Amino acid sequence: MKKMTLFFISTLLLSCGVKQTRNMLTSGEYDAAIQLAVSGLRGNKTAKGKQDYVYLLEEAFAKAKERDLRNIAGWSKDANPQNLDKIYNTYVRLNNRQELVRPLLPLPLHKEGRNAIFPLEDYSTEIIDSKNALSNYLYTHSQNALKNANKYESRKIFDDLRYLNSINPGFKEVNQLINEAQFKGTDFVHVFAKNETNIMIPNRLQNDLLDFSTYGLNDKWTVYHSNRQQGITYDFGIILNFRAINISPEQIREKQVIQEKQIKDGVKNLVDANGNIVRDSLGNPIKVDRFITVKGTAYEFTQFKACQVSAKVDYIDFNNNQLINSFPLASEFIFEHIYATFRGDRRAFDEQYITYFGRRAVPFPSNEQMVFDTGEDLKAKLKDIISRNRIRR
Repeated sequence: MKKMTLFFISTLLLSCGVKQTRNMLTSGEYDAAIQLAVSGLRGNKTAKGKQDYVYLLEEAFAKAKERDLRNIAGWSKDANPQNLDKIYNTYVRLNNRQELVRPLLPLPLHKEGRNAIFPLEDYSTEIIDSKNALSNYLYTHSQNALKNANKYESRKIFDDLRYLNSINPGFKEVNQLINEAQFKGTDFVHVFAKNETNIMIPNRLQNDLLDFSTYGLNDKWTVYHSNRQQGITYDFGIILNFRAINISPEQIREKQVIQEKQIKDGVKNLVDANGNIVRDSLGNPIKVDRFITVKGTAYEFTQFKACQVSAKVDYIDFNNNQLINSFPLASEFIFEHIYATFRGDRRAFDEQYITYFGRRAVPFPSNEQMVFDTGEDLKAKLKDIISRNRIRR
């Protein structure tokens, strides 16, 4: 019963595969039909049940070859250089199709007493000649077009040259042209800072904020520079304008906290309501925990200083000196240090206060340090703004 079920399933799958292959053949999808037929013939290619695949493969192969050669003849007569790519890729497809079928040969057709016909040709000369013709055209056309190309045209030329390099690596000076096309197609962005406040911005903060090597924002057609480089015309600017820096006075806040707690302080004899010692079955006194109440007063000191930095990020088009967009940017850094002293029993205090007791007052950070300490947050927010608002054209 199991064998019959498996046979039925195999027959059903074979029938569906043949039907799908036939539909592709009749709709002109010859290469798709060839792929299905080859897949169906893998394994026992001479099996009687696979004869339909052989007939379909023979027909699809012949029709695909005839269509490709007819197209090549038409494109060759047209003499349009744009057809060179089609001619080259069609010869490659003719060869690849043969290599797909070759491992299966011969394929017998039992009823006709013959092998299926697959005329195999040597297309190596045609592939080399068409590849060289396409390579020469792409190279010469790109070389000439690049002289007066704008950014969009340079990017298209770049793609053509990369394609040329993929089919014919090392052809002439193509790598040099690729670099030139990429340079001409790239938008260069100058990122710099302006200080509109009356407080000095630490140089190390500006250098860190504008160190774009750590941002990872450069992409194929956009490069960010914090320092202008010779020989580059910058297309856009991103300006980090510091608008206001507010630093609070140094403050020490004092708070008095009284705590009281019951704690275990050894053991004592258990007594009854009459004050008599309670004993166990052996006559030994029963012991219980003894608790005492301890008190203490903590004097908590909080050193506090805050810095708020507000800025805006302006996008400028240097081609017309117009403002493209503007985004607010703000950050805050708070310095807070808590220490405490106490009177009374140390055991009365929660763990939080006990950690404070081991501390002492520390020097307040300078205003410059406070501004610098906003840097990590500012840098993360600046990166987020630029990442979400990339320059695209």
